[in-house]
Amino acid sequence: MLTEAGCRARRAQLWKSVPSAVEWLLIADPRHVLYLTNFWIHPNTFSSGERCWLLLEREGKATLLGDNFSLRSRAADPFIDDEVMVQWYDHQHSVINRDHALLKAAEQIADRLYGRNGVVEAEWLAVGAFELLGLDHEQHSVKREAKDLHKPGAVDLGTTLRALRRQKHPDEVAVLKECMRAGEAGMKRLREIVRPGISEFEIFCEVQKAATEAAGRPATIYGDFRAASASQPKVGGLPTNHKLENGEMFTLDYSVVLEGYRSDFTNCLTVGKPNAEQQRLFDLVSAAQRNGETVLKAGTRASAVFNAVNQPILEAGLADKFAHHAGHGIGLAHPEAPILVPQGDDVLVAGDVVTLEPGLYVDGIGGIRIEHNYLITDTGYERLSQHEISLT
Repeated sequence: MLTEAGCRARRAQLWKSVPSAVEWLLIADPRHVLYLTNFWIHPNTFSSGERCWLLLEREGKATLLGDNFSLRSRAADPFIDDEVMVQWYDHQHSVINRDHALLKAAEQIADRLYGRNGVVEAEWLAVGAFELLGLDHEQHSVKREAKDLHKPGAVDLGTTLRALRRQKHPDEVAVLKECMRAGEAGMKRLREIVRPGISEFEIFCEVQKAATEAAGRPATIYGDFRAASASQPKVGGLPTNHKLENGEMFTLDYSVVLEGYRSDFTNCLTVGKPNAEQQRLFDLVSAAQRNGETVLKAGTRASAVFNAVNQPILEAGLADKFAHHAGHGIGLAHPEAPILVPQGDDVLVAGDVVTLEPGLYVDGIGGIRIEHNYLITDTGYERLSQHEISLT
């Protein structure tokens, strides 16, 4: 779980990132509400997919807005000062439109916002809320006396929060490490069961069980659970009922999500003993990953990381078989900045959590991808994922 100290530190950073004339912020992206308060509606509850809004006021007050079922479906106690709860369902009467209940909660705090400069997370805010609060639809702010708020795009709250999210705080890293440990358990279980005749779906069920048991609580599992072959070297997506055949290469590229945060790592196992060409592909992607690690540190351009990962593959004459990014950021989303691509503008910063995931997909041989997760520091990195990467 996130900590109170971490949530308050992130709120303080946010206030430093917006103009001093801004007196209040209305945040609507559920990931950002979590990031700033530790409020999260678990996807395995009845209120899955619902949301609450967060009002932050410059003097420090944090208020959650929502209906009674959403607010009571929280995965843990949030670090807030107040909540505005609107009754949506009482087991006695018909329910109203649940989105209207959220607007009713916003209506209860509207009076204390009038006449004060404020900014909203426009990408996630309903049009009804704009009308209710008298907001400017184009500028995402209340038009008052502060001239700096009247310039189109002067305050883009959603983009500001996404930028802040890159530099992970210690409590976020702690949750990410829990995701890693659960993911490693799933990878370990894969090694125990992969064999000719087992289906992709059976593998999914076993991996999910091992990862969830290691997490010690309900978790979301998603990713690629697919077998590649010489005739179909690049496949991905949810598992099917396909039964593994000798000579195929099974790729497990998956994430374990806990409280909104996620791991994302990969290994590829051969079904049976690897042949010489499969081993060659493995040796190349392993060299590519190691080469990428040599440039991982704050200040490195994303394009430079891609070039480092790509170098061994390029020298082997297989650059056209490396058909995707060299890695990406992870945290509350997947993927998120920085994206490690040849023409990327991103620059690594201390606190980024990124992946390195070289892959090769060659007709007549098969497809392989490997991946580790790293916390970027000023001088290098800490590798967060500890799963074994090998073909068998």
